[in-house]
Amino acid sequence: MSKINRREFVTAVGAAAASMLAGRSVLGQSTTAATTTVPAKRPNILLIMSDEHDPAVSGCYGDGIARTPHLDRLAGEGITFDAFYTTSPLCVPARLSFTAGKYVSRIGVWGNSCMLPSDDYPSLPHVLRAAGYRSYLAGRMDLDAEHRYGFEELYPDTENRFRRTGLGKRRAADDAEPNAKAWQQRAKEFHPNEQSHAMTHDRRVTQACREFFQDHQNDKQPFFLLAGYLAPHFPLIAPQEYYEHFKGKVPMPKIPEGFLDGMPTNYKHLRYAFGITEATPEQIRIGRELYYGLVEWLDDQIGQVLKALEESGLAGNTVVIYTADHGENRGEHGLWWKNCMYEQAARVPLIVRWPGRFKGGQRRGGAGSLVDLTQTIAGIAGAKTPADWNGDSLLPYMDNAGARWKDLAVSEYYGHNIASGFAMIRQGPWKYVYHTRMDEKHGPERELYNLKDDPGEFHNLAGETAQKQRVAAMHATLVKELGEDPDKAEARCRASYAKGYGRGPRPAHAGSQASE
Repeated sequence: MSKINRREFVTAVGAAAASMLAGRSVLGQSTTAATTTVPAKRPNILLIMSDEHDPAVSGCYGDGIARTPHLDRLAGEGITFDAFYTTSPLCVPARLSFTAGKYVSRIGVWGNSCMLPSDDYPSLPHVLRAAGYRSYLAGRMDLDAEHRYGFEELYPDTENRFRRTGLGKRRAADDAEPNAKAWQQRAKEFHPNEQSHAMTHDRRVTQACREFFQDHQNDKQPFFLLAGYLAPHFPLIAPQEYYEHFKGKVPMPKIPEGFLDGMPTNYKHLRYAFGITEATPEQIRIGRELYYGLVEWLDDQIGQVLKALEESGLAGNTVVIYTADHGENRGEHGLWWKNCMYEQAARVPLIVRWPGRFKGGQRRGGAGSLVDLTQTIAGIAGAKTPADWNGDSLLPYMDNAGARWKDLAVSEYYGHNIASGFAMIRQGPWKYVYHTRMDEKHGPERELYNLKDDPGEFHNLAGETAQKQRVAAMHATLVKELGEDPDKAEARCRASYAKGYGRGPRPAHAGSQASE
């Protein structure tokens, strides 16, 4: 084994012991003793995590235009989740929330400038280590330059080498000045090309996975390998052959008349701050086509990884999981990138293939989130998680589609380019979003959508008298799940942003440009 310090080891084992004493089983249920049976030969776990993939842009999620044969095959051999969500529609908070097994407001990772405080912070790699696994990382996980949280990197990755300062700020509630320069800078990167930073990065991830499988065919110790891809995150640059197929085939966003004027204030701020108000129809069209091309390019990379896994002989005892840290708006609702709670940004794909345990081609409709995936991976490994972690293992729900499942997901956004933080809860067909108070004159604001009747999320029902009790009930459930009212979390966030980590002003290279 690679060297780990004593503090890391003691923390990992202690966390596992504390969880056992607290009576939390790997199925996410409260029991007096752990009841999960660990197979004689525990499976390896391969987690493929892309960046900014809206699951709607894939064949297995019903898109007739997208070309994703490898993801479609994985879905045909596994279980696909239709209502799975990020814990934050922003790169760093989402990935560290998954790593730490808690909601972002509970770990203080508010935005892309933030980090977990120390390497011995309780994490998924640490609890897996206590269960006898080694955790490897190939590619992006948006880690601070000084921290790995139990991951063993297969190679030094530039996406994990940024210096996080913890600094941040809020926009004034009445600031309606569009940042045209910001939009034009990103729109310059809407074009076909054979090379880009993202593609160079991701080719290296694929190659590292190939080499890893060859080098670890005869390991006695099971592994957890996280393959962190950057695509289909912007810049929206895709090879010509991938772009060409989608030219003229991707429909433009359909936005009802007057909708943009009635959006929540924070979403208007996202349009102003990113300069999206200056986007031209031609830019929107090309950007959407390129996004489809980049998704197909990513699918090809995933196909190469799955082929290498099969050729190594490890596929039969390896659980393969595909997900993303968050989605991409693609011009829908007049927005680009992520940063909001509309389905395009907050929903993520989840496909799980476990040979020999789950029959392929299944689907699950109950809502869940990335912290549930953390608990699930721990459950697959037979690991015990700390009692104060969020989430529940999906294993019982995957074993039996009729099993009782909480059907609940929570997501939070306290990142950049907004006037106040906000939080979302999904229960059944209903989605409720609470935007915290911006100042003494503005807010709070609320959104409520029935996704069965209004899948486009164009009709906000929060202000209707008939929905008053539902809004109150969902808000109470949101507060209970988070353990704190979002307004209090926003106050902590502002104080944290103002103080930072004492590393001084944020230098130009201190955060991933791709993550902003």
